[in-house]
Amino acid sequence: MITTPSPSSAGGRGRGIGAFEHVRWGEASQKSDRPHGFALQWIAYWQSLAEEQIRMIFAQRVSHLRAEGAYQVLARAQELERAGRDVIHLEIGEPDFETPPHISLAGIKAISEGRTKYNPPRGLVDLREIIAEDAGPRRGMTIRPQPVIIAPGAKPNLFFPTLALVEPGVEVIYPDPGFPTYEAMIELAGGTPVPVPLLEENDFSFDLDAFDRLVSDRTKLIVLNSPGNPTGSIIPLADLEHIAAAAQRHDCWVLSDEIYRRILFDGVDAPSIAALPGMAERTIIMDGFSKTYAMTGWRLGFGIMPEALADRVALLLTHSVGCTAHFTQYAGIEAIRSSQAGVDAMVAAYQRR
Repeated sequence: MITTPSPSSAGGRGRGIGAFEHVRWGEASQKSDRPHGFALQWIAYWQSLAEEQIRMIFAQRVSHLRAEGAYQVLARAQELERAGRDVIHLEIGEPDFETPPHISLAGIKAISEGRTKYNPPRGLVDLREIIAEDAGPRRGMTIRPQPVIIAPGAKPNLFFPTLALVEPGVEVIYPDPGFPTYEAMIELAGGTPVPVPLLEENDFSFDLDAFDRLVSDRTKLIVLNSPGNPTGSIIPLADLEHIAAAAQRHDCWVLSDEIYRRILFDGVDAPSIAALPGMAERTIIMDGFSKTYAMTGWRLGFGIMPEALADRVALLLTHSVGCTAHFTQYAGIEAIRSSQAGVDAMVAAYQRR
């Protein structure tokens, strides 16, 4: 007879390793559904005990990360919809339009033609060229294809430039209220988040007095979002000029989130800080297909930045996601090349509402 601790007697919290029970190996194996069943159960027991004793210690860089509240509310809203409730979604920036059929068909055609392979981390040359041709005139500037970086969604072109530029000890100015990812990416890079309030009396543009007090030689990056999320605000040209002068004076970068740039009402334009004199060489433009073409689930975005920074961001893409899905990029080419009537109709519907 072998004396062993019994899983049943030692189970639960505070399980007593000293509590023993006499068990005959032969009897245990006879009770098992298969030979050596007791031994296998015993191994599993000790493995579970060892796992309980492991203390999960995570790196400091992820200790401050929190879930994005919009996704949590979305999950609850979808539960209510499954239960038959009608829900008006005000949580996540999701167009309630479908991707235009001709764009979806371009993606399907690409899959049927075998466009499902790896491709360069920067993205397909054809897509980068057409983005440069389209994005430049819309912003009143000339853009070459080389500094255009394609990514699976817009967020990599927020995160990766921040990782490439921000180090512990530097400060990053960002709008408050704003997209929760801004604060998360700053903290993950080791920087100090410095929120600047958006004032209702200023049409939710930066409080420039607060901005002037906070910007300094410690500032490495200024994050802008125009048109803004969640307020829909547009930063006036005069304010952009003020911010640009400060960026040049303190030698800091600007990350301009322009993902909502095509959703504008009453013929109003949203100027880009990158088009101002001396700013193209210190500005990252982040944009994508999600909002403009109702392609949120396709995960297709792009960044435009100085070429030296684009090289670093391409390396981060190489060693993380590798590349952006091949067929989605063909859908992106179709989206830009084809008629923009669907975009115009969507924006008109938003304004009517």
